[in-house]
Amino acid sequence: MAAAAAAGSGAPREEEGPAGEAAALQPQAPMSAPGARLSRLPLARVKALVKADPDVTLAGQEAIFILARAAELFVETIAKDAYCCAQQGKRKTLQRRDLDNAIEAVDEFAFLEGTLD
Repeated sequence: MAAAAAAGSGAPREEEGPAGEAAALQPQAPMSAPGARLSRLPLARVKALVKADPDVTLAGQEAIFILARAAELFVETIAKDAYCCAQQGKRKTLQRRDLDNAIEAVDEFAFLEGTLD
């Protein structure tokens, strides 16, 4: 019974291999709760930003969701890279110079050079 409770809890579980060894911990996908949000950014705010562009006439709900999700992934990626820069300086707190260093170090962020000035 405890194994069934642990399997549905979303916690990592160990599985026995053929030789009786515990396999590496494999995280399970989180169970989606009825009220769980798919996007962490407020979609109304994203829609307002999209509609602020004079070239945009219509924006479907799916497009707004995809833009919100892309923005979340972008922020996550640049934050991780900036955090690596902070760790190199033996710090845990991100500073503006960490973002500047991440932008300079990663070629994909070249389009952001000079935006924080």
